[in-house]
Amino acid sequence: MSKNEKVYLDLCEHVLEIGVRKEDRTGTGTISVFGYQMRFDLQEGFPLLTTKRVPFRLIASELLWFIKGDTNIRYLLQHNNHIWNEWAFKRWIESEDYQGVDMTDFGLRSQTDEEFNKLYEEQMEIFKQKILTDDEFAEKYGELGNVYGKQWRAWKTSTGETIDQLKDVIDMIKKNPDSRRLIVTAWNPEDVPTSALPPCHSLFQFYVAEGKLSCQLYQRSGDIFLGIGFNIASYALLVHLIAHECGLEVGEFIHTIGDAHIYTNHIEQVELQLSREMKELPTLVLNKEKTSVFDFEMEDIAIEGYHPHPTIKAPVAV
Repeated sequence: MSKNEKVYLDLCEHVLEIGVRKEDRTGTGTISVFGYQMRFDLQEGFPLLTTKRVPFRLIASELLWFIKGDTNIRYLLQHNNHIWNEWAFKRWIESEDYQGVDMTDFGLRSQTDEEFNKLYEEQMEIFKQKILTDDEFAEKYGELGNVYGKQWRAWKTSTGETIDQLKDVIDMIKKNPDSRRLIVTAWNPEDVPTSALPPCHSLFQFYVAEGKLSCQLYQRSGDIFLGIGFNIASYALLVHLIAHECGLEVGEFIHTIGDAHIYTNHIEQVELQLSREMKELPTLVLNKEKTSVFDFEMEDIAIEGYHPHPTIKAPVAV
């Protein structure tokens, strides 16, 4: 039995048992708790869920996208990664430039209207192809604003300069590992109104002790079924990458969540996942010839021994 995966499944059970009903921005509705913490020992296996298949290649390409400081979905689409499409697509279909099928109230209609879903898929395919092939369109509608990549790598100061938070914190880990200021923040109140999705994983802090690198994430809002499993694996991968560059072993990933919620249209999926038996966690394999976090590409990252239960599909609330 995997202690690391049980930590996540305990969260699912906790929210199902005591979560309160809350309305939300998407109009879907959730059951929610406020304030929850999970601890993952990264020495005990890479925390990629086995009770359902989690697409690691999507996690890795998204993290590399953040690390590169990119905020346009074109890079993701080039790596067959579609997890940010809905937010960019929503901007297009709500713009004056959009001349396609009316997509009003897509989030609610898509759950019951098969014909509408087909039309949506057709419009999404048009959108993706335009992002990939039309530079002007990609610049206008592929851009998500000052999301994670921009905040991590080019935080804009009040004087108009930029701060490379990620590079600075890695340098500090090397030079002053006992510092209590090993922090990267993505939450900038000034940018919230213009971001497609204001940062959910808002701030993370590193901690070095006994030759091991640990990280704590504060996540203001967490979609437990579709999002949290991704976030756990993503930050575990980030810890591994930075530990590799800094010559450290991996320690713990500590995940602190503000509003931890299960969407009401995900409850059956969560219950199915909880009914499944956990399997052995996979192993992360990094290209040891790469010495800098910023040099890693997709071919430098792999997992071995991943044999999960099948995927469980669920709608994304946008």
